[in-house]
Amino acid sequence: MALDCIHSAVDDHSRLADSDLHAGEKAATCAHFLRRAEAFFAASGIDRIEPVLTDNALPYRKSVAWRQALADLGAAGKLTRAYRPQTNGEVECFHRTLLDEPAYLRPSTSRTERTDALANFLHT
Repeated sequence: MALDCIHSAVDDHSRLADSDLHAGEKAATCAHFLRRAEAFFAASGIDRIEPVLTDNALPYRKSVAWRQALADLGAAGKLTRAYRPQTNGEVECFHRTLLDEPAYLRPSTSRTERTDALANFLHT
């Protein structure tokens, strides 16, 4: 069974954030999240995603699916410096906030419960 991973995107200018809970961090999952996040940002009036800054996980470095998703959006990919999480500070700070918020302070008993807690937090 794959571990749940929170995929997040934060607009550097507005600090608007979007997140989704997925089972794992496979290339197809990362590409799907990027496309879904782009639609979310477009619906919020942010019509250009450039560049897409990610950590150095394998799907962002080697995946054909990821490169195709970037190409489809007309965006360039940019990797953070190795062992320097502060390079990706907005998302790192957002993930820290997720850990500190009431929805994530207590353990979830199911994936559905985690997904609902994330959705409630993002809405708020």
